[in-house]
Amino acid sequence: MATINPPVSLNIEELFQDFLRILKIDGQMKYRVRLGQMAQNKRQCLVIDFDDLISYSPELARIILDKPEETLGTLSRTAWEQLKLEDPEYAEEIKHLTLRVRHIPEHEAIRKLTSEHIAKLIAIDGIIVRASVAKPLLTKGHFQCRKCNSLSIVEQSGILMRGPGVCAHCRSKVFEFMEKVSEYITSQEFMLQERPEDLPPGQLPRTFKIKLVGDLVDSARPGDRVTVTGIVKAQQEFISRKTRLRTFDLELEANYVDVLGKDIEIVEVTPEDERRIKELSQDPLIIRKLIASLAPSIYGYGDIKEAILYQLMGGVAKRLPDGVRIRGEANIFLIGDPGTAKSQLLQYVARIAPRGLFTSGRGSSAAGLTAAVLKEKTGGMVLEAGALVLADKGIACLDEIDKMRPEDRVAIHEALEQHTVSIAKGGIVATLNARTAALMAANPAMGRYDSYRNITDNINLPATLLSRMDLLFIMKDVPDAASDERLSAHILSLHRNRAPLEETPIAPEMFRKYIAYAKKVEPILTEEAAKELQTYYLKMRSLSTSTESAIAITARQLESLVRLSEARARCLLRDRVSVEDAQAVIRLTTIYLQDVGIDTETGKVDIDIIMTGKPKSARDRMDTILRTLADLEKELGLVQESVLYQALSQKIDLADQDAHKLINQLIRDGLLYNPKEGYIKRMAGG
Repeated sequence: MATINPPVSLNIEELFQDFLRILKIDGQMKYRVRLGQMAQNKRQCLVIDFDDLISYSPELARIILDKPEETLGTLSRTAWEQLKLEDPEYAEEIKHLTLRVRHIPEHEAIRKLTSEHIAKLIAIDGIIVRASVAKPLLTKGHFQCRKCNSLSIVEQSGILMRGPGVCAHCRSKVFEFMEKVSEYITSQEFMLQERPEDLPPGQLPRTFKIKLVGDLVDSARPGDRVTVTGIVKAQQEFISRKTRLRTFDLELEANYVDVLGKDIEIVEVTPEDERRIKELSQDPLIIRKLIASLAPSIYGYGDIKEAILYQLMGGVAKRLPDGVRIRGEANIFLIGDPGTAKSQLLQYVARIAPRGLFTSGRGSSAAGLTAAVLKEKTGGMVLEAGALVLADKGIACLDEIDKMRPEDRVAIHEALEQHTVSIAKGGIVATLNARTAALMAANPAMGRYDSYRNITDNINLPATLLSRMDLLFIMKDVPDAASDERLSAHILSLHRNRAPLEETPIAPEMFRKYIAYAKKVEPILTEEAAKELQTYYLKMRSLSTSTESAIAITARQLESLVRLSEARARCLLRDRVSVEDAQAVIRLTTIYLQDVGIDTETGKVDIDIIMTGKPKSARDRMDTILRTLADLEKELGLVQESVLYQALSQKIDLADQDAHKLINQLIRDGLLYNPKEGYIKRMAGG
């Protein structure tokens, strides 16, 4: 706490000098220490916490908010004078000091900024969606008269460069700009967009231009959530140099940029909330209550809601000594019949997640999901962040993923596994963070899910996408008298009472805070839990010891088990993963493998259905077709399809219809082709 209550009668320079010199916070001269450390850090700015100013002198704090341009300039000179007392050599070296203000208590909404805010110091929150390249900005222009060679210096302001007009010595109007001796400062522009959680329903997000200079340049990048403190400026619109309009654009001249979300969550958890959260975590039924509080208006789907709960919590990301990063975020895929509440579930998760974002099918392009390169008015290229970058450290809910164009869908593969978005376009080569968990949903290719076909036949998606999923769930709409009665009662209750039949154990706002608080816990995998996961992994691998057997599980599923176990430990606010956590996620993984990874022909668990798109039984028969065709080509040269069908029927008892289907697949894969009608041939080198 501040220890001094200064008299209000002092002028602002003396008041601020006393503030810097004698203010004590927790027994330490806070700002004298900061001034003393400037030389060590090679900094030319002093950061002031606004709450310290309020506690020291509310009058001074109010003057800074109302008249920031004049006040901050004066106070910067006062701070430099104080620096001269603390470190005279460094003060003479830097010549001037910039004062930066942070932690203004009241934040303004982007869409509510009006002309009333012009020339005021404010703080706004948002997401950086675009950042221009850093450019030198002219501050003092040196001009040489072409007639008498005299030098004129003109201070610059605004967006247009101003010349001296007329030479003071010979009255000439012809000057040459001396770019080498002129003075510059580095500048950059950000485009700040409203956060999704601040957006009113049905409204498009608004953007606001932010101008940065000096050490603020490159202090954040597209996708970062920031709080920007700055002075609102009005920039007159113009058509040409001489034609100016009556309308003005508002922009913010940044004074301080505070990047959020790097180390802290955006959901504020008060001490009272923390006490309540810790109480909840001690409840032996907390997992069940959390699951019941997740989308309570959607009936059933206990296992799917449990998996989504673990996804919301997330595992612990790890960076190994050799630089390899192991992701902590889990990806979940839902495939289901129409009317099984997939979209409702995704939209609920996007709302309840501390940092959620929802997008759907045809309305999403590769650039919209990852990042776009746009052309500036000045001709340069800038980078604009897409949905996966904006959802960094959150959840991206992608609905109707099967309706996206294949060329757009490919763009998200890198983000799903590496959690980065790489761009090399228009002269911009950059890698942005996309540390987001993906919750995806799609409809079956034939309208309804066919249990007699493998998942890759049921869904029009490549194996490269499915293989990046930690869990896949099938949501079937199967008539069942008892289940249908409960579902209908639930839906009708929602319409009659506008609430589910049962009361939600944890309110949505507390649920969000619980997730935000739990994500700060970093559980460690215990030896007992690791042994449990290893036993399950080795047991599943032992099912595929012979060369004829399908592979039931791979190391990728083992990593998923670790991620989900850590997430379950977070649900209980535990810093160690227990055997109970491992057993719970093993149960979920077993359900997923039995639903999705079963080869419908052999009835065995085969993870290659997801990893490669083909079960081992199909790959074996394709291999037999290729070998049989190779033998026939040596004997006959060009082989008729009917001859190949007959040979396959004798060799492996393969029906003509099944053989035709597999041959068509091999043609699509580029291993076979039809040289002429009714004949089949291997590709060169096949």
